[in-house]
Amino acid sequence: MDLLCCESECERRAYGDPAILDDDRVLRNLLNEEDRFAANISYFERVQSELSPDMRRIVADWMMEVCEEQKCQDDIFPLSMNYLDRFLSICPIKKSQLQLLGTACLLVASKLREPRPVSAETLVFYTDNSITLQDLWRWEVLVLAKLKWEISAVTPQDFLCHILSRIPLDLHSCECHMVRRHAQTFIALCARDYKFSMYTPSMISAASVAAALHGLAWTSKNNVPLPELLDRLQRILSIEMDYLQSCLTQIEELVTATMSGNSRAPSEPSADRTVSVDQTEKLMEQGQHSKVGTPTDVRDIHF
Repeated sequence: MDLLCCESECERRAYGDPAILDDDRVLRNLLNEEDRFAANISYFERVQSELSPDMRRIVADWMMEVCEEQKCQDDIFPLSMNYLDRFLSICPIKKSQLQLLGTACLLVASKLREPRPVSAETLVFYTDNSITLQDLWRWEVLVLAKLKWEISAVTPQDFLCHILSRIPLDLHSCECHMVRRHAQTFIALCARDYKFSMYTPSMISAASVAAALHGLAWTSKNNVPLPELLDRLQRILSIEMDYLQSCLTQIEELVTATMSGNSRAPSEPSADRTVSVDQTEKLMEQGQHSKVGTPTDVRDIHF
């Protein structure tokens, strides 16, 4: 019996298994487990004396570019950022060690989720050889030890198909593929920004889906107003409506700020702001055409 697979440029991936996606027990298990892998959102004030959110963003940008350059699966970057935040929540480090930590987190995430992991030699190359293989291997073991080998973390990416199958959308349709593609872009942007650490993975995933569906005009085409869509998401995941609306607003602000070249989200209210299709497509194009090269921006934090 032949396996049904989705073909892409670099790999063949199996279709989502209906037996898993339609089983509410799987979704409940994800919801029950997500808090166990949460980072301490105040680690910059309580644990890290030399680091700042801006430094985290610089390293996150570099890690995202490495994932894009290597055509990693979409869950590698959010998973590696989960490792990074959890490590920083319990172990103080120096400024000069932040890129090394990010590289080790990428290596562990790649080994866990990629069918063909990114090699340690490749990651060292992307650091412009500012670290050694021995350094990377030592920090890989250190990260695993500090995380107590609990590396199968729940990320927003894990909720995507479960949410889309309950909207409902045909998971094999072009429309669903476009929605998922947009939502994955928003999830990556949230992982890049420290302020989204206050939200659970299910919350970020739901808000990303809502932003994607609303931006693609799915709500108007299917006569489903945004408040009704949010109510559906709230019932699917049993999450707080106020937090869901707040997360959606911050995603819209983040996209607007990113498109304008400003790393900080605008401070004015944006209840009527909608993430347009053009904005999301431009963000995707920026990622696809970015070049990693030598990470000089990352080295700038090594004072």
